[in-house]
Parts: sequence; structure tokens; C-alpha cells
Amino acid sequence: MTLAFPNPSRNYDETHHGIRFSGHDGMFEISFFVEAAVFTEHQPLQKPVSEQQYLSAFDAMRTSIQNVASEKYSSHRRATNTLTVTDFR
Repeated sequence: MTLAFPNPSRNYDETHHGIRFSGHDGMFEISFFVEAAVFTEHQPLQKPVSEQQYLSAFDAMRTSIQNVASEKYSSHRRATNTLTVTDFR
């Protein structure tokens, strides 16, 4: 099956400093975590960066993030995946 992202929700994880979202491979939920460094490298964010700024940056990059998530998942097929700055190069 192909990875799909039917649920647009995402949440900021203050403890781990990044954004969590999920996709679905058929009936299986696949978890993703995007490190905050991805947003500060690809979007000019004012310091200090708030939760809302991270969520807005995620929304602005959603298509790119989902494409990178699909590529990473297709090569590893893990239930949980972390996306780093390196994944976006």
C-alpha cells in the first residue's frame, strides 16, 4: 500500500523539541517526528520560537514534509520515523 496522510493534525512536542504527525499505510498508523532544526533551517523564524511558529512552519512545509516522510518510510517501513535536516537535503 501507499502511505497516505488523511489526518492533517500535528502537535508540537516541547519535551523533544519537534512536531509529531501521522500517516497511514492501509490500516496501520505510522508515526513521524520532525526535529525543530528542520524548520529553523528552512524557514526564517524569529527567536525565541513559539509553538505556534513551529506549527505554522510545519503547515507551510507540509507537502515537502509528507514527500520526505513517504520516501523515508518506503525505504525502512518502520512504525515510527524521525525526520532530520539531513532528510531534507
